[in-house]
Amino acid sequence: MTQEIEIEFKNLLTKNEFELLMKRFNITSKEFTSQENYYFDTVSFSLKDKHSALRIRKKQDKYILTLKQPHEQGLLETHQELTDEQAFTLLNNEGRKMVEGHVKEVIATLGINPNELQYLGALKTDRFEFIDNDNILVLDHSFYLNYEDYELEYEVKDPVTGKEKFLEILKQNNIPLRTTKHKIQRFFELKEKKED
Repeated sequence: MTQEIEIEFKNLLTKNEFELLMKRFNITSKEFTSQENYYFDTVSFSLKDKHSALRIRKKQDKYILTLKQPHEQGLLETHQELTDEQAFTLLNNEGRKMVEGHVKEVIATLGINPNELQYLGALKTDRFEFIDNDNILVLDHSFYLNYEDYELEYEVKDPVTGKEKFLEILKQNNIPLRTTKHKIQRFFELKEKKED
């Protein structure tokens, strides 16, 4: 189990803006790696109501269970590596039983029964990331629920200087600042719309 504070700035992009940044940073599509996020919540969206989120991310044949919670500086992420068997059990909603570990314990402290969580859907992302001093600049092309979007993320150590640099990147590339929700929020909002 590991915990970390995630401080990031994000901005949705048009396809043209995304391609412009690929050219500016001299990136080809072959340099992107794929990852899959599998999202969980209760039927009544108890985690969402607590501004929290639970996912399994499959990246390079490893499964990582991550709980994201609000934190004064960003998001508190609690990670727990899963075996293939544990991941498959959760993804198939078998027995509706959350795997043992720190993530389950933290969910219980939120007043949510971890065994009521169920798999609700997946989002695939093609990602390119590179180090920019102490920060990480990320270009994401995501696919979910027959929809796709493009996004710039900037993961930073210092929120003040990080925000200044992020805004400068947008300005240099004539990209307007857009209010951008986290991927899991976009996923669930689209899922709810489609189910209405």
